[in-house]
Amino acid sequence: MRWAGQRIEAEAPGALPGLGSIAGLVRSVTTPEFRGVTFHEVLAKSALNSVPGSGMPFNWTVNPYRGCTHACRYCFARPSHRYLELDTGLDFDQQIVVKTNVADVLRRELAKPSWGFEQVALGTNTDPYQRAEGRYQLMPGIIEALAASGTPLSILTKGTLLRRDLAVLAAAAEEVPVGLGVSLALADEDLRRLVEPGVPSVRGRLDLIRAIREAGLPCGVMVAPVLPWLTDSTEQLDHLFGELADAGATGVTTLILHLRPGVKEWFMKWLAEERPDLVSRYDQLYSHGSNALQSFRNAFEEKARPLLDKHGFGRGARHRSSSSSSSGVVEASGPGSQSGWGEPDPTNARFRTRRQPVDYTRRQAADYTRRSSGGRAAAPVPPIAPEPNQQTLF
Repeated sequence: MRWAGQRIEAEAPGALPGLGSIAGLVRSVTTPEFRGVTFHEVLAKSALNSVPGSGMPFNWTVNPYRGCTHACRYCFARPSHRYLELDTGLDFDQQIVVKTNVADVLRRELAKPSWGFEQVALGTNTDPYQRAEGRYQLMPGIIEALAASGTPLSILTKGTLLRRDLAVLAAAAEEVPVGLGVSLALADEDLRRLVEPGVPSVRGRLDLIRAIREAGLPCGVMVAPVLPWLTDSTEQLDHLFGELADAGATGVTTLILHLRPGVKEWFMKWLAEERPDLVSRYDQLYSHGSNALQSFRNAFEEKARPLLDKHGFGRGARHRSSSSSSSGVVEASGPGSQSGWGEPDPTNARFRTRRQPVDYTRRQAADYTRRSSGGRAAAPVPPIAPEPNQQTLF
């Protein structure tokens, strides 16, 4: 990609509204491999995003992409595209902003004396392992930059492309706590094609969980969002939890669908097309805001608890869903884990003083082979208690 000589501050000819005036826009790209998708390559000025007081178990995030080709009808991050003067529907699915220099910027930020070596989370807005990552390959540099600086990290993804980076993640786990979470909300492949058209298959994500565990790393699973009257029956949950247990998931967290403004309109449009019989029921269920009625959340918790116990995710777990809950969070753990969020243990994080970067290239293959053969047990994952009105990427 020859960008030398291009004026970054200049308005790009034919740029979409809002994007043309963004400082850092280099070019907009379409390729035959990504039919209907436009990548807007930018040079980011910052990589670390501060999110203090969000109620989540981390204060810092890195988002290499904006927009997501997973095209999940329910994605909570859709309203973020409005800041680019793009819509929350097809634009969110097809107009993808790529921070091509994010790893280099991150290294500089992590080297600052003011950096406190706090956990950094990826996958909290849009998925870092969406299909675009296959083209731009930003994640290995991000992971290595975090680990080399002594910064704990966590990743939540639906993207099976994470398997490509298991050696990098295994090497990083030798230096800092690493947490991994896979989002898998349903086991019905036909429904998956309708509601998550750009997401890897159910079987592919189950295989990803297995691969993560074979690499000696813990893997929590987010069964989220649970879609009322579409994926919440006892039979559906029982089957899905059984599949997750067979795959080796170290923890499960379930959350009921959250419909904030900008997401609700897009989801309800899809629902009216595919399941018009449910529209009035959803209107009633979400009549008081973005969260399902408390009575529904309470009933779901009572249904989910024994099923999680049945499949071994309830041993020693704290099922989280109190009367004050606004989202219906139910957490349960399996052996070696106390949460399905896939978060590293902040109490065990080795917040180091700055040192020389780790040389990953000489050790990745050997370390990965050793872990795959059972040479290193998965690190325990602590219970995480996010505020239930805070959503993440599912």
